[in-house]
Parts: sequence; C-alpha cells; structure tokens
Amino acid sequence: MNTLEKYYAQCASSYDAVYEQEERQDDLETLQEAVAELLQGHKVLELACGTGYWTQFISMGAESVTAIDVSPDMLALAAQRDVDTDVVTFAQGDARTLDTIPAGQFTACFAAGWWSHVGRAEQDKYLALLRSKLGKDALLVLLDTNQVEGVSVPIARTDADGNTYQFRLTPQGERLEIMKNYPTDSWLRKRLSNAAREVRTERLAYYWMATCRFK
Repeated sequence: MNTLEKYYAQCASSYDAVYEQEERQDDLETLQEAVAELLQGHKVLELACGTGYWTQFISMGAESVTAIDVSPDMLALAAQRDVDTDVVTFAQGDARTLDTIPAGQFTACFAAGWWSHVGRAEQDKYLALLRSKLGKDALLVLLDTNQVEGVSVPIARTDADGNTYQFRLTPQGERLEIMKNYPTDSWLRKRLSNAAREVRTERLAYYWMATCRFK
C-alpha cells in the first residue's frame, strides 16, 4: 500500500465531512447538476470513486456506471449508497494502472479528486492510457479542488517537476506527505489538448471542472 492509498484508507470514515461544509454548498449544487447532465446516457467509468459521493449523481442519468477504487474501506462505504444497482457497479480497481479495466466498454470517464494526485511528468502517459481504454471521442470529465487561502492545507514543498506536496494528518494521528497539485486553467488546457479536443474548464470558489473528448 503506497502513502496515498494509506491516507485514504485511514480517512475513509470521515471523508464525506468536506461535502457537508456550508460554504461549499453552492459549488456542490452547481457541480452535481452539471455532472448529471454531462454524463446523461453514457456508459461511465468512474476513477477513484471513494465513498461514492459523486457516483450517486452520475447514476441519475447515465446508462451504466462502473465505479472503481483501490481501497476496500472506501468501497464498503460506497456500497451503502442508495443507488440503482442495475446501473451502478462498485469494484476494486487501481485508477493508476487500470489493469482490471477492459477496453472499449465505456463512452465516458469521470474522476473527482484524482487528477491532483497524478504527477505532472506522468500526465501525458496517463491520458494515453485512458484513451487506450475508452477510445476516440470518449468524454473525459475531471473535477478537483482549488487551493483556497485559509482553507486548503499549506503546500509543504515543490519537487523538480513542479508537483506540490502537503502534510496531511489522519484521524489516527499519523502525518503523511501527499502529492496534491493545483493546476491553473492554462496548464489544464495545455495538458489535456495533447490528448483531447473540445477542452473546457470551469472554476468555482472551491472546485474546478474540466471536460474534453479524446482525439
């Protein structure tokens, strides 16, 4: 288990607390509606689904959702979601390798809170891997958090590739260093344009969202 997996496994039971914060509700309502609309009618692969918070909104209009996460602790919580089991399948799988994901079965991919953990030097290779699984014209929807002064955990260091790192304290009191990138809109557009077309970004107070279609 790597450090990132260890962190999320230990934080599973308290992870959804962030979605209950009053100041985030306007952003979340906007994004819930946008995600449901964007993925309407799609066969969706959801990466690093966590507790299934976003899965419930995707499933409202999607034809099918295969939501994967590497953490059994997260998946156990996701399984408690009130979703249509004829539409949603939760499964253990590594979003980094996608080694359990067959090619050609999905028309869209969604990831919330995952892109910020993909190293900058690996992003082109990772997008190529996603395209190999989804195929040309598949829709990609990425959602992640902004760096908000006084709210976000401070950046502890930046490596030679420009990746930023934070120290996170788990509920068990363990201090772990986690890669957490906060890309600008221009960085997102440049990086995604290497693999996709129709790249669009939207930035709210606490979250950003990017959409594109693979070339």
